[in-house]
Amino acid sequence: MRSICLSSLRRETVRSGFALLVLGLILVWCADAFGADRTDRGRTLLAQHCAGCHAIGRTGPSPLPAAPAFRTIGDRLDFEELFERMREGLSSGHKEMPTFRFDEEDAHAIRSYLHSIQQ
Repeated sequence: MRSICLSSLRRETVRSGFALLVLGLILVWCADAFGADRTDRGRTLLAQHCAGCHAIGRTGPSPLPAAPAFRTIGDRLDFEELFERMREGLSSGHKEMPTFRFDEEDAHAIRSYLHSIQQ
């Protein structure tokens, strides 16, 4: 009788472990999919608002030579500070750059994309 109980206990442990593994894989997949969507959204926002002056990709020059490429922006800016500035109203010291304000989700998306292209 005792061997039957241990045997069924082992089967339940294996089933539970397998269920946890499957759940973990699903959560990882969902997080990757959400992260990819967020990164794509960030790229779209930068293409709409910034690509006229700045290089927003991993390669290529900025259309406006004085505008820094976003793939190197992490060398000069802290991303957490940039995130807050995007939400409060991002502006520059020169008059050619307009002020931008992004909601929290868009600021997260932009930060995600910027992280993905840093050299």
